[in-house]
Amino acid sequence: MNHNMLAEELLRAEGLMLDEQDEAARNLLAALAEDAEEYVDKNCPTTNEVQWFSFPTLFERLCYRRVEQDPRELRDVGEPLDRLYADLALAHVRLGEYDLAIEALKRAVRWNPMECGYRLDLADLFLVDGDVREAMGLAFSVFERASEARHLVRAYVLFSDWFARGNNARASAAALRAARRLDMRDSRLDAALDQASGADRDPDALTDEEADEALAAEGLPTGANAEVAICLLMCATDAAAAGDRALATNLTVRARDLVGEPAAMALMQLIKGQDDDPS
Repeated sequence: MNHNMLAEELLRAEGLMLDEQDEAARNLLAALAEDAEEYVDKNCPTTNEVQWFSFPTLFERLCYRRVEQDPRELRDVGEPLDRLYADLALAHVRLGEYDLAIEALKRAVRWNPMECGYRLDLADLFLVDGDVREAMGLAFSVFERASEARHLVRAYVLFSDWFARGNNARASAAALRAARRLDMRDSRLDAALDQASGADRDPDALTDEEADEALAAEGLPTGANAEVAICLLMCATDAAAAGDRALATNLTVRARDLVGEPAAMALMQLIKGQDDDPS
C-alpha cells in the first residue's frame, strides 16, 4: 500500500456500484478490507494500544483527536477504514446480503465510533433483520455522541416508530415533535410527520413541555444536542487559544448547525464567563 492506493481503489469500487456492478464492487472491497486490516496489524501498533472507547466523554475524545494522530486511520494511506467498511456494507445490501452488511457496518462503527451515521444505518439493518433491541440500543447511543442535528432527527424518528409499534401513541408523537424542533429537513421525518398528521400520534396534539415529559418518562433525552454543542464550543475555545483557527472555526460551525446561532452564541458567552470566573 502506498499513500494513493486505497483512495484510488475505493473510487474504483464506488464507480463499479454506480455502474451497477455490485458483485465486482463487493469482491474488490472485501479484498481491500482484508489487506487493510493486515496492514494495520503490521504497521499501526497504536491501534491496539490506544482504544478510542477508553475516552468516556465527547470532550475527551475531541481533545484526544486534536493532540494525537488518530490511531484508527491507516498510516501513510490517507483513507480511513470506516469508509471502506461502509462502502462494503452498501455493496452487501445491494446484493441482498444483509447479515454480511451488518458485520461490515459493525466494523465501520468500530473504526469510527463517533460517526453516528454508521450507527443509524446499522440500526436500520437490525430492524430489517428483526432485531429491534439492537436497533434501539444503537439509536439511543446516538444521543451521547451526535454532533449534528440530522443524526438526532433520525434517532428520534426511529424511536417514534418503535413507540408506535408498541401502541404508545403519546411517546411516538413526542419523539416526532422533538425531531421537528431541531429544524433539520429529513425525508424520513417528513414521511413520518405526513403519516402521523391527524392520527393519534400527531405531534401537534402536544405542547413542547408535554412532549419533553413524555420522552423523559421513557428515559429518552431531549437536551443531548445542547450538551454536545457545549463540548464542541469548549474545544473550539481551546483550539483558538492554541492558534488552530481552522479547527476552532470547524467546531464552532458544527455547534451552530446543531443548536442554531443564537443558542451557540449564548453557550459561548457562558463558557467564556466560566473561564473568567476566578472561583
